[in-house]
Formats: sequence, C-alpha cells, structure tokens
Amino acid sequence: MKYYIGDLHLFNKNVTKEGKNFDDRPFNNLEEMHSMIKERWNSKVTNGDIVYILGDMTMHGTRDEYIEYISILRGQKVLIRGNHDRINDLRMKQLYTEICDYKEIDDTIHGNNVRLVLCHYPILMWNGQHRGSILLYGHVHDSIEEYYFKKCLREMNNKDFFGNAAGERVLQAYNVGCMMPYMDYAPRTLDEIVETAKDFL
Repeated sequence: MKYYIGDLHLFNKNVTKEGKNFDDRPFNNLEEMHSMIKERWNSKVTNGDIVYILGDMTMHGTRDEYIEYISILRGQKVLIRGNHDRINDLRMKQLYTEICDYKEIDDTIHGNNVRLVLCHYPILMWNGQHRGSILLYGHVHDSIEEYYFKKCLREMNNKDFFGNAAGERVLQAYNVGCMMPYMDYAPRTLDEIVETAKDFL
C-alpha cells in the first residue's frame, strides 16, 4: 500500500498552542501532537507499506530526538525534501528508503492506474497534467497561498484550457499537508485523499 502525508513539522512548538499555532492545530503541546501522529500513523501503516512524505517532516529538535521519533513510525519512508528538511547525518538518512526533491510514481484510483507528480511545492504546470497526472504537494499549509493556487486551478478547469470542451479533463492537485481537514494528521492512500478532499475543494 502507498500512503502520502506532508508538513508534519515535528518538534516545532509553533504548530501547537504552546507557540504561535499558525496552523490552528488542535494540540496544546508537542507531546500531544507527537502522540496523536504516531498513533494514527502506526494504526494503519505496516512495515510493508510505503509512505511518501512530501516535505517538512520536522522542524527543530535534536538529531537524537529526530532519529528516535522517526524510527518508531512504521513503513518504508520516502522523503520528498522540503525547505525545513535538514538531513545532514548518516543516521538520519538511514531512516528513509529514499530522499529526493521531486518524484514521479504510479498509483491507482479505484483500481485505475494514474501517474503522480510528488513535490513539496505546488507547481502550476506539472508533467502530464493534460493527460490526467495528479500533483501531490505541501508547503503552503491551509493558507492564503493555498487558496490562490486552488483558485487558479479552478479558473483553468472552467475555461477551454485543453482545447476541448471545458470540464472534459480536469486538473487535479491535492495538498497532503497533515493539517488539511481530509488528511487529519494521518498518512492517507490516494483513494482516501481524492474521495475526501472533494468536499473541501
């Protein structure tokens, strides 16, 4: 099974009520956040699964804290590096099956094959978007930047962007930041993301 998640910002008190809580996350402190994420992650991911982390796994914390926490999260972890990912220690690198800045993979939606473009940053023009590929991204959290990115995609979908009748082929891009309401601080399958995100687009 393949799972996706991003922008956990572990060890960053400013995503909890301990700090500025700029995501308005429901956690009083880091201990609460770390505990919930670990529980939700390990309750569904097995060590045979792959989890694609779309950047900003942690922010702050010591190397030992980083290694101790990430090592208890199940699955083969692939890190699509974000702007806060500082992987500068061999022990940290060994926690991941792969570390890269951009990746294209195949997955399925309701049993149908689909191409995915994975990047920490939202890309307005991504490879294969005219042929049904889907972009998964993070970075912008649930912010004004996310609003304008989605607004731009909606405008393109509402116009004759492909040279066909509007709406025949739809650009699909999903923010997999853990704070998004359809992600709810847990890795999600592509089916889960596509099915639940439509209520929030």
